[in-house]
Amino acid sequence: MLFPLGAHMSQTVTDFEVHDIRFPTSEQLDGSDAMNPDPDYSAAYVVLRTEGADGEGGGIEGHGFCFTIGRGNEVMAAAIEALRPYLTGRPVPRTAADLGELYRDLTHDSQLRWLGPEKGVMHMAAGAVLNAAWDLAAKYAGRPVWQFLAGMTPEELVSLVDFRYLTDALTPEEALAILRAAEPGRAERAERLRAEGYPAYTTSPGWLGYSDDKLVRLAKEAVADGFTQIKLKVGGDVADDVRRLALARDAVGAGVRIAVDANQRWDVADAVEWMTALAPYDPHWIEEPTSPDDILGHAAVRAGQPVKVATGEHVANRVVFKQLLQAGAVDFVQIDAARVAGVNENLAILLLAAKFGVPVCPHAGGVGLCELVQHLAMFDYVAVSGTWEDRVIEYVDHLHEHFVEPTVIESGRYTAPAAPGFSARMHPESIAAHRYPEGPVWQARRTNEEDGR
Repeated sequence: MLFPLGAHMSQTVTDFEVHDIRFPTSEQLDGSDAMNPDPDYSAAYVVLRTEGADGEGGGIEGHGFCFTIGRGNEVMAAAIEALRPYLTGRPVPRTAADLGELYRDLTHDSQLRWLGPEKGVMHMAAGAVLNAAWDLAAKYAGRPVWQFLAGMTPEELVSLVDFRYLTDALTPEEALAILRAAEPGRAERAERLRAEGYPAYTTSPGWLGYSDDKLVRLAKEAVADGFTQIKLKVGGDVADDVRRLALARDAVGAGVRIAVDANQRWDVADAVEWMTALAPYDPHWIEEPTSPDDILGHAAVRAGQPVKVATGEHVANRVVFKQLLQAGAVDFVQIDAARVAGVNENLAILLLAAKFGVPVCPHAGGVGLCELVQHLAMFDYVAVSGTWEDRVIEYVDHLHEHFVEPTVIESGRYTAPAAPGFSARMHPESIAAHRYPEGPVWQARRTNEEDGR
């Protein structure tokens, strides 16, 4: 469906809704890992409403969110609410100039910035609002976000990035050169993307709370479904991890990649020892082996054992990514659509990764993250790196039914979204059912818990 392109230019954002939405995924241990044993996948969800072309209600909406895992989602929602004054009454953002200005307004507010600076809950809140604004702008343009971005000139894309703290590693001139070098093949790559899709891997077999039988069954199903890479959670017990990885390797064979993910569980020495024990089973990478803030720790893990290192889902901002790349600490950059300050800051990270020649393999283990981050990886392929060699987007088979335009996987590849926007809109019924604490899903759970006492 195409949205109207000729609406009145003075339209404004008229309303700003925030919802605390939570899904009880801990009941089935979906999403469980060594650091997060019982997550309830959640979204602090924002809706930007606009006036219709007649100046009345019913205009196009922009949807965005932050991903959390349960408790604290109300804190995230409150942080998003604090940004309301920057949006209500603002002209609808439609252009690179508009979206760059909004990014600077949200991240440069000196009093709110003090809460980070440029990291943590307030920074993530800015990301949720910015992503909603990108959803809105792309809908007005009648394009999915990946195509909306890929249709911008190199100069427009560079104008979206805050280069403060980056110029010792990446200057605006260098970023412009990267984007101009990728410009000639954009149309051909976009057509190939639509025809073939983007490579994916799946974490769905590998949650730490799953039994050995479930792990083996789901690993075999993943290969049958066309995936050429799966991922296992590790870090609970080394003997258990060796057993589980051996079972997975036997299930999928030598030709399928198996990544492993410790979710920040280890100190550096533990990571080196643990991965040395797992190395005979040929893990493709070790993800988040230690604290996401420990640049030198990641470098030491990379140097101390034979498995490649990946990180990024909890990296706070473009500056930490810069340092990880400068230190040679990672083999794979894992952007997250909802951790940093939205599309704008992720664009900076994509350009940094391109400058250092490091593949980007986005994180998507959470509600709605697959829907969002597919756009960023596809834009990177079309207009930044120009390749999907050694690159994959994570896929988890949970909660997609709650989205109006859910991710579509065919033969182990993401199909390119065609609908305008960021694929972020949840069904109103899902929002109502899972709103915390008053939604019927949570009321029923509370009743069951009381009955069980």
